[in-house]
Amino acid sequence: MSISEGARPTGRITLSDIAQAAGVSRATVSLVLRNSPTIPERTRQHVLQHAEALGYVYNRGAASLRTDSTHIVGLVVHDITNPYFAEIVAAIQRELINHRLVAFLGDTRDSPELQRNFVDTVREYNVDGIIMSPAQGTDPELIARLQQWRLPCVLFSRNLAGIEVDYVGGDNFAGMLHHTRYLLSLGHRRIALVGANKMISTGRERLEGYLAGLREAGITPDPQLIIPCPPTRVDAHNSLIRLLQLADPPTAAACFNDVTAFGAMLAVQNLGLKIGQDVSITGYDDVAEAGLWRPALTTQRISCEDIGREAVRLLLRRIADRNAPAERVMVPLDFKVRQTALTPPSPARITAIREAALAWEQTGEQARSEDAVLDAAQDLRRQ
Repeated sequence: MSISEGARPTGRITLSDIAQAAGVSRATVSLVLRNSPTIPERTRQHVLQHAEALGYVYNRGAASLRTDSTHIVGLVVHDITNPYFAEIVAAIQRELINHRLVAFLGDTRDSPELQRNFVDTVREYNVDGIIMSPAQGTDPELIARLQQWRLPCVLFSRNLAGIEVDYVGGDNFAGMLHHTRYLLSLGHRRIALVGANKMISTGRERLEGYLAGLREAGITPDPQLIIPCPPTRVDAHNSLIRLLQLADPPTAAACFNDVTAFGAMLAVQNLGLKIGQDVSITGYDDVAEAGLWRPALTTQRISCEDIGREAVRLLLRRIADRNAPAERVMVPLDFKVRQTALTPPSPARITAIREAALAWEQTGEQARSEDAVLDAAQDLRRQ
C-alpha cells in the first residue's frame, strides 16, 4: 500500500492521521496499537498496513506516561566477552522479546563503579526493572537502594550475601563437588583447582564443593593446588604450567569455568603432552565451544536458556508484586562426560610431564604471550 505525496501528512504521524487514512475511528487505532484483543484480526491488519505506509513510529515515551511502563529492562552483565555470559544475555533478550520488552545492555567489565553508573543511567530512562550479574566487589547496599526505590531487580549467576533478592543460578557447590568426586573415581589424588576466586559467590561455592569432595575422600587439601587467577585462557595456561612444575604435580585440574579449562588445555598441548592421558581437565558451564574441541571438554552444563527464562519470569513476578518474598531458583545441572578426564598417568610419565613443564620455563618460550596462546587455540580447533 502506498500513500500519494499529496495525501501524506507533513509532520509527525498521529493516531488521527492513521484513522483518517484507514477510515476508522481514532479509538480503534489506539486499541490496535495497544494489541487489544477486542479488535478483529482483519481490522487490525488493515490499520497496521496504513500505519506502516504512513511511516508511523510508536511513541514509547508518551505511552509510558499513560501506562507507567516503558517496556525497557536494564540488563547488566559483568563480562560480555565471556561466552557463557554472552549466551545467557542472548537467552534473556529472547525471553524479553517474547514479552514485548527491550533490553538496555551494559557490560561493567567487573567494575562496581561502571555498574553503578549504568544503573544510574538506566534509571533516568525509567526502566521497568533490572536483571544483573553483579560485578566483583558489588556492595549489597546497591541492591538495597534499588529495593527502596521500588525498582524490581533480579540477580543471575552471581548472588550477593546479606540481602534478600530474587536470584537464578546453578548449585555451584554441588556442581564442583560432583567434578571432584568424578576425578577421584578415576583414581586421581592430586587434583588442582584452577581459577579459584573467593571474591564472588560462584568462586566461593565452587571452592567449597572442591574442598568437600577432597575431605570426603580423606584427602587433606594442598594449598599449592588451589590457584587463584583471572578466568582467562592466558592466565589459566600459565597457571597450569606452574602447577606441573611442582615437585609433586597434579594429575588433574578442575577448572573454574570452560574458558579457564580451554587455557589449561592449551598449556598441555603447548608442552607437547596429551590432554586427558597426561593431564585430566574439567570445565564448568558447557559453552558451545566445549563440545567442539578435540578432545571434547568434560564439563558441567548449566542451561543458559533456563537461566534466561527464569530471570525474566522472576522480573515480571516482581513487577507485578513489589512486596512478594524473594525467590531463589536453582536450575538443573547436567554433567557432560567427554574425553578430557581419564585415569592418571604412571609415576614415570608424571616425571616426564614435570620435566616438560620445567623445560618450558627454562627455554623462555615466547608462546607464553597472549597472542601465541590464542593462536594455539585456533590451531587446536582446526585439528
